[in-house]
Amino acid sequence: MLPFVSTRDRAPPPKRSPHITPEGAKKLRAELDQLWTVERPRVTQEVADAAAQGDRSENAEYIYGKRRLREIDRRVRFLSKRLEVVRVVNEPPTDPNRAFFGAWVTVEDEDANEKTYRIVGADESDLESGCISIDSPVARALLGKRDGDEVTIKVPKGDVTYSVIGVEYR
Repeated sequence: MLPFVSTRDRAPPPKRSPHITPEGAKKLRAELDQLWTVERPRVTQEVADAAAQGDRSENAEYIYGKRRLREIDRRVRFLSKRLEVVRVVNEPPTDPNRAFFGAWVTVEDEDANEKTYRIVGADESDLESGCISIDSPVARALLGKRDGDEVTIKVPKGDVTYSVIGVEYR
């Protein structure tokens, strides 16, 4: 028989980097504004309309509306707290030839395949657009590197070696 493990015994999630690009901060503020001024009032009205129909215990619109309100409130709290602690980084580093936060880094693997990554904050990472979190293993390995440097990154499939072929700040 397995011992009972309370969910309170879980380790807290790792701290996120407080850095964010100006574009990322703008997106977070826009999402917060959208949730608070558009989405929440609309769902609140839907819940009020559903409550007016009578029996709330079997009213799916009421139950799901209340659930959606809780989700919106949770996200609003998260965004509000996050926007208080993030630090917008909009100045290039003193050495623009090295990869730091906000850099576009082009790498080449052993098979001559090129990839370009932008090192961004944890809140704005999006692998499809090439934006990787500064907290990710790839970004941590690339930090401080310059053209011509080689970096080996441990991935689930094994070690991958990249050559840095370009660092730029746009």
